[in-house]
Amino acid sequence: MNTARRALALALSFASLALASCGEAGGTTAPSAAVSHDLLWPVTGLLTCTPLPADSVTQVIGPDGGTINIGPHTFVVPAGALDSAVAITAVAPSGVANRVVFQPTGLRFHRGARLTMSYANCGLVSNLVPPQIAYVDDLLNILYFIPSLEHPQAQSVTGWVRHFSDYAVAW
Repeated sequence: MNTARRALALALSFASLALASCGEAGGTTAPSAAVSHDLLWPVTGLLTCTPLPADSVTQVIGPDGGTINIGPHTFVVPAGALDSAVAITAVAPSGVANRVVFQPTGLRFHRGARLTMSYANCGLVSNLVPPQIAYVDDLLNILYFIPSLEHPQAQSVTGWVRHFSDYAVAW
């Protein structure tokens, strides 16, 4: 069962990447909200979670990279991802979805940064559908899934971020 679940996760990640890149210029511009992943999997949505305390962190990250911890979530910017120092703000609002909102909006990375989000406080829908990180709008509508890898024992999922916006744990 574990092998089948991992194969499904890998297939969903590749399919999400392919769908997310449709309509993107250079793989960094957000696609239109018309991209629907309901075609990929008939049942998708944000994981329902027990609210965590809100957290907000502002940290300057430069060309050498760095790590920001936002509550139980971690954002890692690799060396060479930024040309100059940038004050990055990450907010994890309290709510029924595990979500991180990044500023400055639209900041782009030369190399993909890693966002690891915990889902330890969330109920899972099924062991067959692995959690992923979704790019969401202000109303928490899923715009698309970013390439993600689940870490079941740590109850977390890591996604590769190319630009700043809002991200949430989904299935």
